[in-house]
Amino acid sequence: MDFTTLSFLAAPFAASLILTGIHAYLGVHVVERGVIFVDLSLAQIAALGGAIAILLPITGGDPHAPSVYWISLAFTFIGAAVFSTIRGQRARIPQEAVIGICYAVASAAAILAMSKATSESEHLKDMLVGNILAVSWPEVAKTAALYGVIGLFHYRFRKTFLTISLNHEAAVEQGLSVRFWDFLFYASFGFVVTSSVAIAGVLLVFCYLIVPSVGAMLYADTVGKRLAIGWTMGTVVSAMGVYLSLVLDLPTGATIVCTFGVVLAVMAAVRPLIVRRS
Repeated sequence: MDFTTLSFLAAPFAASLILTGIHAYLGVHVVERGVIFVDLSLAQIAALGGAIAILLPITGGDPHAPSVYWISLAFTFIGAAVFSTIRGQRARIPQEAVIGICYAVASAAAILAMSKATSESEHLKDMLVGNILAVSWPEVAKTAALYGVIGLFHYRFRKTFLTISLNHEAAVEQGLSVRFWDFLFYASFGFVVTSSVAIAGVLLVFCYLIVPSVGAMLYADTVGKRLAIGWTMGTVVSAMGVYLSLVLDLPTGATIVCTFGVVLAVMAAVRPLIVRRS
């Protein structure tokens, strides 16, 4: 592997590390809340917003116009508002069912919108599928800055978010406005998803969110240990996926997704041996 190849892969690998950092943390909350597919749903809602934005005169049909991002973000805020109001102990409809319905409707609506923007179908496909190899250093820097702000926000209010995610009943007993904090959680999640999907696509973002957290749960019970394992797993898998995609001449995003699956399977298979020895 020569220097030119390494320099070409540097930006995608840096982007994957940034995705690992924020998504492994958010994944802990998502798994504990039992809303596994909220990422996919919000991602599709963001994609729907982008598809509709391109049809509006304000964007001039340019999928890279700044207004496309903000309209997509506005759609995720709508999704955040919906998801934050349907959670409750006495909810008649399970939250996951509503999330699934939102995903299906947003996917279908995005397809309908794309059918009216045939000249931009390739750009919309890139927005839905993503191409992490095409990421540039300015995009990496901008994404790192945004996720840094989101990370600081979650660190500042970490006790509140963790209480709601890990012990919903205790949060209610403490008098916390759960719906308000849920909206803040999903809104910040929307910022992350809107940016991540444009870079890496829905499937890869979903894997960065869920797989490291699930893998960490196999070996750790505390949040700190789960984060350490999740970040380590995400970093190793990212490096392996990028390297294998280069050596085997395969699509990078799909290679990383499959690598996540293989590594998780290995971790699950090895766990009984480690537990037995301890």
